[in-house]
Amino acid sequence: MPELPEVETVVRGLSPLLLNRRLTRVTARRPDLRWPLPDDLAQRLSGATVTALHRRAKYGLMETDRGDTLIFHLGMSGKFHQLAAEPGAHDHVLFVLDDLTLAYNDHRRFGSMHLTPTPEAARHPLLARLGPEPLSEAFSPQSLAASAKNRATSIKALILDQQTVAGIGNIYACEALFQARIDPTQSAGTLKPKQLAALVEALKATLAGAIEAGGSTLRDHAQVSGDLGYFQHSFQVYGREGQPCPMCGGPVRRRVQGGRSTFDCPLCQR
Repeated sequence: MPELPEVETVVRGLSPLLLNRRLTRVTARRPDLRWPLPDDLAQRLSGATVTALHRRAKYGLMETDRGDTLIFHLGMSGKFHQLAAEPGAHDHVLFVLDDLTLAYNDHRRFGSMHLTPTPEAARHPLLARLGPEPLSEAFSPQSLAASAKNRATSIKALILDQQTVAGIGNIYACEALFQARIDPTQSAGTLKPKQLAALVEALKATLAGAIEAGGSTLRDHAQVSGDLGYFQHSFQVYGREGQPCPMCGGPVRRRVQGGRSTFDCPLCQR
């Protein structure tokens, strides 16, 4: 599933195409994705001008001059692309401008779109309980320490909790924990301040590197331009079970933790 860097990459790709541009027509070619699409989606967006595009956690937000914000999630296979011909079977929502048409394509239909008044967007149920953005100053060793205090849950589970820090997913949790040399299964409340500081630094560096690389393309993610992300070529542990650890040369381990695969080095992360 696309994580923060992939969504950030998509938002950045949409900005030069949509920002301060008028949506001539918006067409929903089916009534639902993961959830029903707003009944008035086409009415509220057709003719509107896009005034802002940004990201919150794993959600993209498109604001318009009519006071509405479109909150979109890419699910497992969602992507935006420019149409060069007639829309395909999985091009479910069309955003038509005077010189181009953008299609939201989602063959698994796990993505979603919601419309909300812009002043109420931060209070939308999808966004209201999210923690600080990991690349912001609000996410710090002190904020992570406050979340970890007296917690028996594993440190990996803690940073995957969207109320602790917004937008972290399995891939970048594994990579950052390796970079910080922390056992993913260690109880969060037992980590020392230096370890928490190292983890915050590792998360910020890992995410920034992934954004610079256009995200990670493991299955369906592609940039709006159609280019693939290439951060997957920089993975140090994720998906590398049995391969040599880049630090010590020992085999990378895969374990199941909370129903998800955890990749780590049993020698470096202990």
